[in-house]
Amino acid sequence: LTWNDHEEIAILLHEQRPDVDPLTVRFTDLREWVCQLEEFVDDPASSSEGKLEAIQMAWLDEYREAAG
Repeated sequence: LTWNDHEEIAILLHEQRPDVDPLTVRFTDLREWVCQLEEFVDDPASSSEGKLEAIQMAWLDEYREAAG
């Protein structure tokens, strides 16, 4: 996975932290959690606010779908 794999990263984050509301997560924590994913192979330094926001919004979609 790379920073551009927003949907896939969001699914994995939701599976690992199903009770976490993505809107409450600071970008510093989100960046760390993405880098800790076993499947993540991108350069941690190449993250950006835009990429983190895209991941957060995709994760929010997963979170809301699960909440029904």
